[in-house]
Amino acid sequence: MSLEKDPRRLRLLDDPLAIRAMAHPVRLDLMSLLGTEGPLTAADAARTLGISQALASHHLRQLAKYDFVEPAPGKDNRERPWRLVATSQSWRGAARTPEGAAAADVLEQLLAERALESLSRWQQERVHEDAVWRQSAGIGNTGCYLTGEELKELTEQIDALLKRYVDERPIDDKSTRPPGSRYVSITQIVTVAPEESG
Repeated sequence: MSLEKDPRRLRLLDDPLAIRAMAHPVRLDLMSLLGTEGPLTAADAARTLGISQALASHHLRQLAKYDFVEPAPGKDNRERPWRLVATSQSWRGAARTPEGAAAADVLEQLLAERALESLSRWQQERVHEDAVWRQSAGIGNTGCYLTGEELKELTEQIDALLKRYVDERPIDDKSTRPPGSRYVSITQIVTVAPEESG
């Protein structure tokens, strides 16, 4: 995949080791920070996250080992910033193997926990937000009967709706953010009930 031709810089993860490497709270924090702030040095990232520079450097090197981050040009030869290689990841194909499924389970559990923490923060703050933000954020819940093909079509349609904004506004490119825009995290949790007997 050429990152130059794909403005979203989507990475398809199927290596269980890479998925497990990503499934770490500090590494997810670092990737999120590089996404919202753009290239940063380990020292800058450490200050923002409230961790030691050594810890930030260690986790950035681990992310680099699995091609999640890479060195970025610095202002001078002493500055060594890091940037994201891919701004979007998908591991939907990882479940084809037991090792991939186990790694995806760990990552998805961690992401779900982080989404719940984010929801809790939003619930505490939303009373102070404008109606346009309050009315469109939070949890929705819909249950319906679908065939496997219909579920596939539905998730593809949701992905296509999000793709427009991801393409137009790469998360790590501040120049593409329109005035008044804010970071919005959309976590999709889709579960399928066991087949009914009879």
